[in-house]
Amino acid sequence: MKVEAVLFDCDGVIVDSEAVGVDHIAGELAALGIDKTRHEVIELFVGKTLPGVGAALRAAGSPLPEDWHRGVYDRLYARLAEGTPLIPGVEAVLDALDAAGLRYAVGSNGEMRKMETTLPQHPRIWTRVKEHLFSAQALGAPKPDPAVYLAAAAAFGLAPEACVVVDDSPSGCRAGVAGGFRTLGFAAGLHGAEHLRAVGAEVFTEMADLPGLIGIGS
Repeated sequence: MKVEAVLFDCDGVIVDSEAVGVDHIAGELAALGIDKTRHEVIELFVGKTLPGVGAALRAAGSPLPEDWHRGVYDRLYARLAEGTPLIPGVEAVLDALDAAGLRYAVGSNGEMRKMETTLPQHPRIWTRVKEHLFSAQALGAPKPDPAVYLAAAAAFGLAPEACVVVDDSPSGCRAGVAGGFRTLGFAAGLHGAEHLRAVGAEVFTEMADLPGLIGIGS
């Protein structure tokens, strides 16, 4: 089936926010006497939700209050508001999708508020995606549940087979595969190609390669 829409993750795919998030979470945990290596924080945090991270840590015996994530969100968003760069090449990719007449949306595991903090910093991106933002937290179904990508496809009136998912985390790629989408794993950030390939994604490492991978040229 011809590709009619591309459904992007946000953090690590549109905006380069994940490294900031990992360092911030590590600092928040350290302040509570919970020492985690950067690798451990990546495994805990990236592609997941903060409430889920908190629940996992409490289950392992860490002394986190139930509402721990709320203050962390506020402080993290304040940090991201100071400046969150784009993933290199993503603006040119949207230009190519526009030229080819393809639609696109952003489906994040994070809160809508997070996308509304990072994306408006880039007006040429924001004006094109602001009406097509989907939050897995708002849906109550975080990745690897495919609900956020299924909702985005349904909003376009498209079947999963007519869409491509682009995600950079194992949980996000699992969501794409579980939803019946062709899933491209962007392995340029915190996750290795082998982890994305292992969950069924087709792996690429340069955003500039995306148009060619979906058959529209660059």
